Amino acid sequence: MSIKPKTPGIHHLTLRVTNYTRAKEFYSNTLGFDIVLEQPNLFIFFAGGTGIAVRGPESQTGSNSFDPYSAGMDHVALGCEDHDELERVAQALTDYGIENTGVKLDETLGKDYVAFKDPDRISWEFYMT
Repeated sequence: MSIKPKTPGIHHLTLRVTNYTRAKEFYSNTLGFDIVLEQPNLFIFFAGGTGIAVRGPESQTGSNSFDPYSAGMDHVALGCEDHDELERVAQALTDYGIENTGVKLDETLGKDYVAFKDPDRISWEFYMT
């Protein structure tokens, strides 16, 4: 018998970064997410209804950059409901000098998206719902 938890979905996810100040600048000032809670070495913002916590480095934090091919998280995908918004975000990422794919088609699901990386090379997507 399986557990089958009853859940409405992801409550929050937490990212560990190598440079707290740089991450806070990227998520709040560059991407424009409003920080709803900040404590020493931790800030939280919401992407839609999902809380995203960002924790700064601890003594055990390695200096390796994010690798989506290692076991663990592959990427974070935020939903997008408007194709013009997808195009706008792709252009804004480029304007800010943030490495991104431009708008691409995911052949598997037949949906457009733009993929980009944060300063720790954590992979993100803005993905049509």
